[in-house]
Amino acid sequence: MVTKEEFDKISPGKIFLTGKLPNMVGGLFMGGKTLGGLLRWVAKKGYAGDWCIYCDKCNWSKKKIVSQGDRVTFENHIRMCVTCDDEVFNAYRY
Repeated sequence: MVTKEEFDKISPGKIFLTGKLPNMVGGLFMGGKTLGGLLRWVAKKGYAGDWCIYCDKCNWSKKKIVSQGDRVTFENHIRMCVTCDDEVFNAYRY
């Protein structure tokens, strides 16, 4: 659980969490990608007290996913990746 207090300690521009979820309905479903397999997601803190999650192929580096991956925009997908309090969630940049 990422709390506001913990989030405030993260340096701007830093990747603070990453993980993998299945690319399927009920998982981290990204319709533009081939279904099946896993997607890697990367949570990065922005420079305005905000944050965002990007995802793409598991074999991509975290840096490549942040620069070229898809932004996660559905609340259920965001909360599936990062468990956080509502204050942190409300800082999410869509």
